[in-house]
Amino acid sequence: MSTSLDFDTEEPLTSTGRPLSNATITVRVIKSFPYRNVKNIIFQNYDLRSKSPQDLLKDCQQRINSEGAFRPFRNVQFDSFKIYTHAHGYKTINLVINFDHDDDWILDMTDNEKKLYQYGIENETEISLFKWDDYVNYKANPEEKW
Repeated sequence: MSTSLDFDTEEPLTSTGRPLSNATITVRVIKSFPYRNVKNIIFQNYDLRSKSPQDLLKDCQQRINSEGAFRPFRNVQFDSFKIYTHAHGYKTINLVINFDHDDDWILDMTDNEKKLYQYGIENETEISLFKWDDYVNYKANPEEKW
């Protein structure tokens, strides 16, 4: 009897060593691109098979609104997600956000049916949360102010 697993038990990497229903992901909450105001939220035992980007946004908003460390981030209307890096993948030289892959690493916030794993998100993936207009302005003129 053979069963199909969504994780690797033989020679697992951190990205494939856990099932998609029990992943650890890091959300990089970006308040300001020019000033590099970024704070991480780490979700453990997160179910990538059942959660959509809207669900992830709700979970992030709940943490931002309930944890004191995120008090300065509460005045930003976060509305977008973009994959920053995959486990074992290359990292961008930009410390705030990945400017590459705008066509395939931005999560569609209007599609509630598409789940996180369908965007290629696995265990140990880092995702940026930000305000879309701020990203567009910063990408047009990526000037750091500190």
